[in-house]
Amino acid sequence: MRSAVNALAGTGSLGGRISRADHGALEESYRIHGPDVRAYLRRFLPAGEVDDVLQLVFLEVWRSRSRIDPSRPFEGWLFGIARKRAIDQLRRRSHDIVPVETVRELVGPDGEDFAERVAWSAELQAGLSALPAEQREAIELSYYGGLTQAEIAARLGVPIGTVKARMARGMRRLSDALTTEGART
Repeated sequence: MRSAVNALAGTGSLGGRISRADHGALEESYRIHGPDVRAYLRRFLPAGEVDDVLQLVFLEVWRSRSRIDPSRPFEGWLFGIARKRAIDQLRRRSHDIVPVETVRELVGPDGEDFAERVAWSAELQAGLSALPAEQREAIELSYYGGLTQAEIAARLGVPIGTVKARMARGMRRLSDALTTEGART
């Protein structure tokens, strides 16, 4: 009998009203609990992310309203959602970029292979970016785009001999740049 009384008492509560799709109750909940949820989120998240996560919390409250148990405290359920959304936000953060010098210091056979590939990729990108635009474009279309020299000529609207010359000069410059870079390390 006591749980039936509690359940009846909960039907008029904020949680009970939200569970019955009362938009006014959601607005009231945001007005009453929003500042406390915001303060709670500030403990975990940078200030610039708090308001976005706060909006996600109340959006989830509305979308999950069918799971509200009016006989239980609404605030506990609300803060449980806030905690989960804060954790999700922290997991979504992009990780800092690791400098190539740090990666090169990795030890072990797998680490060394990985470090070398990352270092090589960075050196290759630096070498490509140092090329004149026409040479870089021809090389990128060939190696990254998978196009033949004839297809590159057609795409760029230049004779095939021009494409061949640009690629040959570019590859020579790229080779010189990578050889010079490799001698420095």
